[in-house]
Amino acid sequence: MKNIILISFFLFSINAFSQKSVKSNQSVKYQKTVVKADKKKIEQVHINQIDSLMKKTYERGLFNGNVLIAKNDKIIYQKSFGFTDETKQTALKDKSIFNIGSIAKEFNAVAIMILVERGLLNLDDTIAKFNFELPKWSEKVTVRQLINYASGIPPIESGLTTINDEGAWNILKSNDKLLFEPGTSYRYDNGNVFLQRRIIEKVSGVSYEDFVAKNIIEPLKMTNSVFDPKFGYKNRTSCYDMDNVRCPEMNFISGWLWVDINDLYKWIEAMNSNRLISKKSFQTLLKNPYAIDEGGSLGRYLEKEELQRHNGVSYKFESIFLNDLKNNITIILVSNNLNRVWDLGYIIHNLMLGKDYEIPKKSIYQALRKEAHNDINKAIETYNLLKEKSETAYSFENPSELNRLGYELLRDKKIESAIKIFSLNINRFPNLPNPYDSRGEAYFIKKDYLASKNDYSKVLNLDPTNQNAKTMLLKIDELLKE
Repeated sequence: MKNIILISFFLFSINAFSQKSVKSNQSVKYQKTVVKADKKKIEQVHINQIDSLMKKTYERGLFNGNVLIAKNDKIIYQKSFGFTDETKQTALKDKSIFNIGSIAKEFNAVAIMILVERGLLNLDDTIAKFNFELPKWSEKVTVRQLINYASGIPPIESGLTTINDEGAWNILKSNDKLLFEPGTSYRYDNGNVFLQRRIIEKVSGVSYEDFVAKNIIEPLKMTNSVFDPKFGYKNRTSCYDMDNVRCPEMNFISGWLWVDINDLYKWIEAMNSNRLISKKSFQTLLKNPYAIDEGGSLGRYLEKEELQRHNGVSYKFESIFLNDLKNNITIILVSNNLNRVWDLGYIIHNLMLGKDYEIPKKSIYQALRKEAHNDINKAIETYNLLKEKSETAYSFENPSELNRLGYELLRDKKIESAIKIFSLNINRFPNLPNPYDSRGEAYFIKKDYLASKNDYSKVLNLDPTNQNAKTMLLKIDELLKE
């Protein structure tokens, strides 16, 4: 009888424990379900906020292009805003292809690393190894320095001047001096890109375009990407300005891949998952050993935040992506009407992280630019009037707005008008070095060297580390001695 009682008690205990375990497991499952529901609610809030942000930004004339946002390897938001060209007859769609500017330089850099991983190329090879018949400086410059823009090779372009492949070769072969000793400084330009593409051809035995098509475009199924498409190509966009005037077609070095936003996302995803190159190679391209605070072949990498940022500008085309490796967030914006792409990328990122954000205000640059070209004094009157009557509606707190206008006037050879705009910016932001730097440049172009020197001296007072100001002051002192 005693044994029966003990057995009954034991069975009761097991049953009670089992019921508790079931209840406990049910509780865990319920908690997980609640967490998933909360995450879905948060995601939907973010989607609604992003949609409202993009709609208002488009309505204010601050964005014309496509946007894609992914979280945890899933696209959560994708839309098109605006038109393919200045006629505004054809709406943008997700298959619209864009010139992505400097972002396209990523393809030649990754192609270099593919050849390195195959044992066909060494990053410490000098350019001389490839027998390009370049001057003696080619014996100093390495492939590693080319992909990090630390080569010091002669520039192949100046200002807005564009050049084709033949012209680039002629410039490089006829200049026997480097800008600086390789590895000692940094200069982000297209000469480095041009030589990277030629090295890929030399090593692989096929054209740069064919190598990228076979080893990148086809494996990633980037089905809507094309090199240097001519006007009229299917789905091709054209850039245009604020006055709805189409940008001129540029005669430039070859090898620029135009993509739609889906193919650009495929590319970023492939880099993150090491589908084309190893994680070690990816890190090699992300981190510039010669200029930690500057961009490399894959844009700028902010190591503390684990954030890759790359933007590209080509005439009025502008694109940006933020690749947040820590939070598994990808933000892509592509535009054919140069405007607020950079700002929007960061605003969306803050929104996704639950940080404070602000919908961009109307552009004071856009409000003034037409008038500034016709009558600078009237434009300044308009600026003061808008500031008095509508300060909260316009972006008066952004110093780059007037700076952008000043440089546009400077490019149009309206130097006095540019100086007035830069001066207006200085009055508004007297403690920022950049407005003084800009006016100093305008005075230098005007050959008013004393005024230029005063402005660059002010830059150094506000920012003692500013290398450009130091260089310009030395140059001005030499000119004043003559």
